[in-house]
Amino acid sequence: MTEKKTGYAPVNGLQMYYEIHGEGGTPLLLLHGGLFNIDLQFGQVLPSLAETRQVIAADFQGHGRTNDLDRPLGTEALASDVVGLLQHLDVPQVDVFGFSVGGAVALHLAIRNPELIRKAIISSVSYHPDGDRPENAAVGEMKVEMIAGTPMEAEYLAKSPHPDLEHLQGLLDKLGGYDRGANGWSDDDIRGIAAPTLYTVGDNDAVKLEHAVKFAQLRGSDVNGDFVGVPASQLAVFPGTTHFFGMARTDLVRDVVLTFLDAPMPEPTEES
Repeated sequence: MTEKKTGYAPVNGLQMYYEIHGEGGTPLLLLHGGLFNIDLQFGQVLPSLAETRQVIAADFQGHGRTNDLDRPLGTEALASDVVGLLQHLDVPQVDVFGFSVGGAVALHLAIRNPELIRKAIISSVSYHPDGDRPENAAVGEMKVEMIAGTPMEAEYLAKSPHPDLEHLQGLLDKLGGYDRGANGWSDDDIRGIAAPTLYTVGDNDAVKLEHAVKFAQLRGSDVNGDFVGVPASQLAVFPGTTHFFGMARTDLVRDVVLTFLDAPMPEPTEES
């Protein structure tokens, strides 16, 4: 594997940290979840993903090596940062793999910036508040003491440009208010996504399973593929998997993701 390149992109007042691994093909953009970073979320799968393609990974506002600023955390703002990053890198189109908060950003890009996205892997995030489990509200009350001694705390203190518990609590507060009051996307928004999508969820995730199935159905899945063909958009439910440990079945995740990315793009239809 080629040696990784690192840098900081000046976007929207941030110095957004990024890494580039591997080379070839459509670049794969990795977007981590809240309170995680590149290494915590994708460290186990990134090397194998970069064996056959270029991989671009980024730390969101206030996460990893990217600074925080006086701005709430929300999908629209983070998506704008990603667009700025791709412009900075002069990358016209990517495949995207986003988990949780990163999944929300990947979904936003697939709907609002379709020209940027060839294929989208949207993991462990709902497209509408109806899909969230009620326990998710507890995230809004997280305190630094609750994550003391965890890898999330250790990584924050080791990598953040402002490595102290006060800033970490500020990040937790922002994550607690993430997209508060947002209405989500409509069924038509999901149906209208141009890029083939792979929706992944754990069987004991923060997203209800029936919501994941509905997403897949809106994307044309849940058919008898032996008779009508396998749709380009797919659903994967990872067994024995929770939200925080959504990437724990590393071999399974790798196989599902690479199989989806390496599949031929569907032939364009007359409508498209």
